[in-house]
Amino acid sequence: MEGSVINEGFEMSEQKENIKYLDVPATNGTSPSVEKRQGFKGSTEKSDDGQRVLPAISTTIQKEEAETEQTTTDLIYKISSYVPPHLTLMFAFQQALLSISGSLAVSLLVAEVVCAEDNDEFKAKLLSSTLFMNGLTTFLMVTLGIRLPLYQGATTDYVAPLLAMSQLDTGRCNGTRPITVFNNITNTTETKFPEGSDEIILHSIQALQGSLLAAGAVHFLLGATGLVGFLLRFIGPITIVPTILLIGIYMTKAVIKFAQVNWPLSLMTCAIAIILSLYLAKMKTPLPMWSRKKSWHVIRYPLHQVFAILIALVVGWVMCAVLTTAGMFSMDRDHKDFYSRTDARTDIVQRASWFHFPYPGQFGPMRFDVSVFVGFMVATIVSILDSIGDYYACASICKVPPPPAHGVNRGIAIEGFCSALSGVIGCGHATTTYGGNIGAIGLTRVASRYVFMAVALIYIIFGLIGKVSAVFITIPYPVLGGVLMVMFGAFNGVVLSNLQAVSLSSTRNLTIIGTALFVGLMVPQWVKDYDKPINTGNKDADDVITMLLGNPNLTGGVLACFLDNTIPGTREERGLAAWEALEDNPSANYSEGYEVYNPLFFDKVKHFKILKFLPFMPAPQVKGLKRKRFLSLDLGNHHGMTGAYTTTR
Repeated sequence: MEGSVINEGFEMSEQKENIKYLDVPATNGTSPSVEKRQGFKGSTEKSDDGQRVLPAISTTIQKEEAETEQTTTDLIYKISSYVPPHLTLMFAFQQALLSISGSLAVSLLVAEVVCAEDNDEFKAKLLSSTLFMNGLTTFLMVTLGIRLPLYQGATTDYVAPLLAMSQLDTGRCNGTRPITVFNNITNTTETKFPEGSDEIILHSIQALQGSLLAAGAVHFLLGATGLVGFLLRFIGPITIVPTILLIGIYMTKAVIKFAQVNWPLSLMTCAIAIILSLYLAKMKTPLPMWSRKKSWHVIRYPLHQVFAILIALVVGWVMCAVLTTAGMFSMDRDHKDFYSRTDARTDIVQRASWFHFPYPGQFGPMRFDVSVFVGFMVATIVSILDSIGDYYACASICKVPPPPAHGVNRGIAIEGFCSALSGVIGCGHATTTYGGNIGAIGLTRVASRYVFMAVALIYIIFGLIGKVSAVFITIPYPVLGGVLMVMFGAFNGVVLSNLQAVSLSSTRNLTIIGTALFVGLMVPQWVKDYDKPINTGNKDADDVITMLLGNPNLTGGVLACFLDNTIPGTREERGLAAWEALEDNPSANYSEGYEVYNPLFFDKVKHFKILKFLPFMPAPQVKGLKRKRFLSLDLGNHHGMTGAYTTTR
């Protein structure tokens, strides 16, 4: 189905005749009667029981037309919709502002891991590299990957295990731990103690580079070979919802860090975004316009809704500037009000370089570290689960069918390729889908992929021009906290919407979801509160197990997947049957069909038979033949994978 809504009570096949028919829904449970209408001019007709029906029919038609219009216009701009350049730039600017501070936070965490907290020059290079890779990965994902409007940003999934490991190694930054270096003259490795902080930093970041390159290669192969499509047999809504919801729950800690600086300002910013996007959703802003044909005239456009987050951010920023000028905030860096000031971090702009081009090997030759690689592989598994859940959440909010296996495979492959590239450049982290930006799509109702292409270009420019990105890093903490409240609140709601396909009257499903969430919250808290909770007698094993158990996504997601696939339950009960619905399912209300997932230039190669051997490409289309493609166990015989989707071409 493509942008159409099939209304119950109408026999569409009857319209092939020259005589028009209307179906009158029966009130007694029997088949509706069909009344013939010819040359109706204000007269009324009677149904089989003699009652007058046309006024009711007229009312029903108007109501259904209104509902149809409202339903089909839920999105102001669909995924494939063209957006005027000036609006594209503003929409993209809004999306870019939402996540730039998240990239800053991740780059600072990497700097802490490699002992570069006080090295401003290194942090500036690291931030530029992070922003550049964010833009490049986003562009590749939207154009070559799954092709949904997704922003790919720096992820803490790869940094969190490193922080857990670094806390157990207190001597890593003081030069008391020996390091292994490569001698370019003798082509041999030497073990020595570092002579300065720069040598410690470079040695640490080089270990992250080589390990991330290896983990990214594995990540890429999981998508390119179709293994991810095979895993979709075992991953359904009951697995995905707890896994992704735990991210939103744990993000409360990060949001509190920003919002607690000044709660009134944070709540004000959040309230503005909610009022503009939800309370005033049915209203349109009058805008003066001029054209040669109509001269000056007024048009109405939901400007306040599509720019709700940006307006809230600007208003909050201006309010902080006014209060800063009035001397309402402390100038003491140790006081929490300090980060409400608009001039609190202007030194970042002064220290940032004008131009910096990230290049492979900018921090020296890469090294491989087994312990770091193990941590990155755990992060890779979690990242893949996160991405699959985000793909479904984005498809749901954009009102398109669930992503097919070839789209998921291609998206995961692009993420893996860019993770490996991030390792080569020296970011120290990979990228993943940002849920907050998905929530922003639901608030603004702008889902055009052209907007996210522009977001990618903006981030690439930010990465190349350091001072431009540094300006946006100075967003006051309370304003950022308020925006994150509504963003992640909307995202959590979208994640929960995946449960609409699940039988929530089933004790089985409710128990699995509740247990997974409870354990996902309990075990990491236990690991955090108790000193050395794991003691096997082997320090390395203790560290790895502690790192695994401290990750809420892994503990909750793995438990949900295990229980969902081992406890008996029907596919309808588990919600898998709903995800296998055909594209032309009359009950589905999609703004676009499965064609949104087709790669670029697919029309030029869609008849190539070699496509059936590529798990990341749609099945080849035979000329003049309408064929069905089943992304299920049968498709696995052709593609070497198994999915949970059925499409019709």
